[in-house]
Amino acid sequence: MSAIAMLRAFCDAVEQRNGRAFAELFTEDGVYHDVFYGAFEGRDKIAAMVDDWFYRTATDFRWDMHDPVTDGTTLYARYTFSYKSTLSEAGGARAMFEGVAIMTLKDGKIACYHEVANTAPAFVDLKFAPARIARIVGKQGAELKARPEMKRHLV
Repeated sequence: MSAIAMLRAFCDAVEQRNGRAFAELFTEDGVYHDVFYGAFEGRDKIAAMVDDWFYRTATDFRWDMHDPVTDGTTLYARYTFSYKSTLSEAGGARAMFEGVAIMTLKDGKIACYHEVANTAPAFVDLKFAPARIARIVGKQGAELKARPEMKRHLV
């Protein structure tokens, strides 16, 4: 499967709430690191992430990948993503953000997915209180600082 076909299948599976099809794009022991919910390891947990976690407080997902680049081992793509929130405080707002998907590939499947995302506009769209936004961003900052590649930056 080409990188473009894989990315389209990836986005379509989320938009169609098809966790099984989404999970099949991953290796058996693949890991999806979600910017909101954390890590999901293995196809069953990845499928549940889409079917249960994503759709727990949202509907009408739209996900597009742009400008993919790959060397066969790593795949990068800029993305735009949105959904209609079902959270009461959001009042049915469409939360929108952009990011970069970073995938490690193995035998034509995704072994590891993580992303760098600009989530701040979505928090405003969702009408989150400033204190809630600060807690979420603080958690994201703590996770960044805990990554091995940040060690040199903390001295």
